[in-house]
Amino acid sequence: MNALLGLLRKECLHILRDRRTLVVLVMLPIVQVILFGFAIRTDVQDVKVVFVEPSPDAVTQAIRNRFAGNSVFTVVGTARDIADVDRIMAAGSAQVAVIFESGLAGRLAGGLPGRIQIVADAAEPNSGTARQSYASAVIDGYAREAAVLSGIQIVPQVRVRFNPTAESANLFVPGLMAMVLTITAALMTALSLTREKETGTMETLLVSPLRPWQIVIGKVAPYLVIGLISLLAVVIEARLIFHVPLVGSFILLVAEGLLFILVSLSLGILISARTASQRVAMMAALVGTMLPTLMLSGFIFPLESMPKVLQWVSLVVPARWFVAIARGIMLKGTGLTYLWPETLILLGMAIVLLTLSARSFRVRLE
Repeated sequence: MNALLGLLRKECLHILRDRRTLVVLVMLPIVQVILFGFAIRTDVQDVKVVFVEPSPDAVTQAIRNRFAGNSVFTVVGTARDIADVDRIMAAGSAQVAVIFESGLAGRLAGGLPGRIQIVADAAEPNSGTARQSYASAVIDGYAREAAVLSGIQIVPQVRVRFNPTAESANLFVPGLMAMVLTITAALMTALSLTREKETGTMETLLVSPLRPWQIVIGKVAPYLVIGLISLLAVVIEARLIFHVPLVGSFILLVAEGLLFILVSLSLGILISARTASQRVAMMAALVGTMLPTLMLSGFIFPLESMPKVLQWVSLVVPARWFVAIARGIMLKGTGLTYLWPETLILLGMAIVLLTLSARSFRVRLE
């Protein structure tokens, strides 16, 4: 019994002395509850809608006003034709398009049914279905009131883009790419470097003739190759097993994946430079990479439905930008012409994290 009490006392003192581990153990459940509580949303908010009006009239203006007055929708403008709608939706500038037929008011005045087409972005099947339903409800509400007042008939027609079969794999597999690459890069790198600290080989490395940036490159390069192999394996599995389409450029997808791997590796090195044990590094990597990737990247839950604070926090989550890039290339065929903002953000993150990592090693060397 005394031996057991002694062991318990020794372990408690060890935990209390390791303050970083204690802080992580206390804060991890709190962060998880807050993120899950606010991030898990099945409703859809801030749906961006664009209109196509070949011949604007009183009816199209009335329907536009209905959308503008609805808290769910944000009107982003007017497109010229269907081709323009495809370009806008592929770029992610709108999730719903409402297309009026030419001479809508004249047809209704002549007793003919009016046709309005609703085009919804279904790259996220659940969100796409909800957006489509909300848009249909707005038009149906106007149609019912118009039918009572003047007997006119409006027939909405629904069409989905980018994932017409509503396959859930098309939603989750691009997000799983970010998750797998994050685990391979950030977590493994953090654990590898902290293991060298614990065994004492890191001190030998720091007093070697190598410069800090050379140490960082030497540690990053092997895992970059491993990450590339993982990326290729995931893409092959997505195509052969889950039949996820690859509409865009395979070369661009691989290049963007390598950039995301570099960001994750840099984050893992930075974590390892600031931690002293594998246990702390693993917890920091889980909290700093896997949890944000799961909750704040749009991988599972739409970012538009989250509180503004979490949307702002998601801006610093690298996976948010890579998930958007992967879905854009694979499902929409989007090229670098529209993906350059996300690419520049990932490149900026890689430069900042690599600089901080090299600086951390320089401080330790001094």
